[in-house]
Amino acid sequence: MIEVLDTTLRDGEQTAGVSFNSDEKLAIARLLLDELKVNRIEVASARVSAGEKEAYAKICSWASATGLLEKVEALGFVDDGLSVDWIASAGGKVMNLLTKGSLRHVTGQLRKTPQEHLDNVLSNISLARSKGLEVNVYLEDWSNGMIDSPDYVFFLVDGLKDAPVKRIMLPDTLGILDPDKAESFCRMMISRYPGIHFDFHAHNDYDLAAANTFGALKAGVKGIHVTVNGLGERTGNLPVSSALGILNDHLHIPNSLNEKKLMHVCRYVETISGIRIPSNKPLIGEFVFTQTSGVHADGDKKGGLYQNALMPERFGRHRHYALGKTSGKANIMKNLEELGISLTAEQMKLVTQRVVELGDKKESLTTEDLPFIIADVLKGDFLTREHIRLVNYSLQLTRGMRPLANLKIDIGGSEFEESASGDGQYDAFMKALWKIYDSLGKKHPRLADYIVKIPPGGKTDALVETTITWDMDGSSFKTRGVDSDQAEAAIKATFKMLNIIENTV
Repeated sequence: MIEVLDTTLRDGEQTAGVSFNSDEKLAIARLLLDELKVNRIEVASARVSAGEKEAYAKICSWASATGLLEKVEALGFVDDGLSVDWIASAGGKVMNLLTKGSLRHVTGQLRKTPQEHLDNVLSNISLARSKGLEVNVYLEDWSNGMIDSPDYVFFLVDGLKDAPVKRIMLPDTLGILDPDKAESFCRMMISRYPGIHFDFHAHNDYDLAAANTFGALKAGVKGIHVTVNGLGERTGNLPVSSALGILNDHLHIPNSLNEKKLMHVCRYVETISGIRIPSNKPLIGEFVFTQTSGVHADGDKKGGLYQNALMPERFGRHRHYALGKTSGKANIMKNLEELGISLTAEQMKLVTQRVVELGDKKESLTTEDLPFIIADVLKGDFLTREHIRLVNYSLQLTRGMRPLANLKIDIGGSEFEESASGDGQYDAFMKALWKIYDSLGKKHPRLADYIVKIPPGGKTDALVETTITWDMDGSSFKTRGVDSDQAEAAIKATFKMLNIIENTV
């Protein structure tokens, strides 16, 4: 079985602008080991900061109590035992020692001879073992080393092969490899040192991290390194989602990863890191299981003609059919089925025409917009009766004070009024709204995501589009509001949501 090491909390945290606090690191570590079921996690770099040590110690304490401590690793340096002491004093048991894997790094950065560096490395390994630490070794810049100074690489590994080292890790530190070189170089290492466990660590500078890892796996490496959502320095590392697809669908290599938990972990890290998952990111992007073309929807209806092995249900997801100018009748019928709505052939023709017209105007449409489009086209309100109506509201923003919201709403002919403060104007509005709902014993959804689109150009009166994702009893849906004021756009999206729920219960 292949070993998968996740380094989101170490290498992934080197993404510009990303920094996790100790509680966030612990939460991510637990998700990676308990839910996604990666084999190992690299969670810290020694001697970085007091906060890094606090987070590392917290993870080690949890892992020790749950019997997972040997799966928690930290990066250490050739520094006369300082990293060893740092890791041991925090309760760690595994050090990934960073050594120089190219002659250029040894002579140019360290100003040492290969023998001097090897002696220093072996000394630090000995110190680590004396403190009860298990040691893995990174050959930093190994890919350049194999291109420019293979004799040095072999000299270093010859010196390490009999040392008390569990794994030797082969990083493409600058993301320079292609799949052929990755496979060839890894095969060369494995052939020369058949008794050593080699990991491959890819970076994505040329968008080849997945392809290079594919090559390394074909060569026979026993471990690969990943990060959640491909986080990492510069262009990032191999995404765990890509690794999962390669292992399960192409190379059919046994592994411990839990497909069903992939989206949960990726979305959580997206929220905590602030780095959004691209909508077209394979396996985990918002639109990767969305068919837009009406021809594709029709083909799916006739025996899944436009589907591959990546079935969304594997990852706890569902296939969707987008609405826009390329939508055909099949797309719209799929969405109506989801809503439980039936239309006559003539009604379908009119609704399809309107959807195409709106798509031509670059308007984005969701399944939840369909009842409003139908009501407009068919001049009826049987699908979108406004059971809940906003009577009036005021939002107050005063410097040095928390925003305040006052609102009055009409529910089925009865008016209710409430006020609340919040962390922002919309937050205050929602707190006041949910006060009313709670007082009436009415269920309400949880806000899962909030996206604001403002067109470029710097115009202060430009229309703002606010799209909110809601979660109601485990099911999610989106509503959209458009206005020149961001808060008003969000409020419009909110009342669409309230009436959709009211019309479906």
